[in-house]
Amino acid sequence: MAINVSSAFVDLFDSEVKQAYQAESVLRGTMRTRSGVAGNTVKFPTIGKGVATIRVPQTDVTPLNVTYGQVTATMEDYIAAEYSDIFQQSHINFDERSELVQVVSKSIARRMDQIMIDALNAATGTSTVATTVGGAGTNMNIEKLRATAKALNEKNVPSEGRNLLMHASQLDAMLGETEITSQDFAAVKALVQGEVNTFMGFNILTMGDRDEGGIPKPSTRTCFAWHKDSMGYAESMAQKTEVNYVPEKTSFLVSSMFSAGSVAIDGEGIVKISCTE
Repeated sequence: MAINVSSAFVDLFDSEVKQAYQAESVLRGTMRTRSGVAGNTVKFPTIGKGVATIRVPQTDVTPLNVTYGQVTATMEDYIAAEYSDIFQQSHINFDERSELVQVVSKSIARRMDQIMIDALNAATGTSTVATTVGGAGTNMNIEKLRATAKALNEKNVPSEGRNLLMHASQLDAMLGETEITSQDFAAVKALVQGEVNTFMGFNILTMGDRDEGGIPKPSTRTCFAWHKDSMGYAESMAQKTEVNYVPEKTSFLVSSMFSAGSVAIDGEGIVKISCTE
């Protein structure tokens, strides 16, 4: 129950509520997505590659012997909920339920991101860019971006659909790079708005610290670059938000929930980038 709402029990209270700063979903739509799953697992099929051979007349063809496989995403259930007491509602002059809808919805959206981040972090067979690239113990820089693009290019990963996830610390480091902030190299948007959305073919995504875990930082920060088809995200129940009255508690229960899972499909389309902050 929202027991802390009593702090709003005052004679005069501004009806416009200031909610705590909280992030929304950043990664949705950046991976191969399957929705409406009937079951608790989703299998993403994979198929290998082959090499063409010279055709010799009147001889049997040489099969490619293409390998087939599959990776599995397991659904997990999540819920964010809070009670809105009808008696406490009479002591405040704003709609607590509508405010709680935003709180629980954003909480679920961040959890969606975390499922995808955890899958990126667990991916195997990936390329890595060491923290020493561009200098010993360096943060994100042009050399790391070039090394990341090179790793994907060497694996023949398509240029369309590439994403790069980094922390706010990496954005700050990138804004210190002349090649990024100078209009001779890139759009002046980095200077005017203090953000970098695209660079070197990457759709750049930035997030700050998150209570759910966020971008991993055991010692150095691990950022991720991936092609959309190299990651899978599946939902057996899409996010939905409900407001229900619970008579036993004389309260409304505001809840948001979903069930989903994520998995790496092809490690060759993923790069892990180490950055020292």
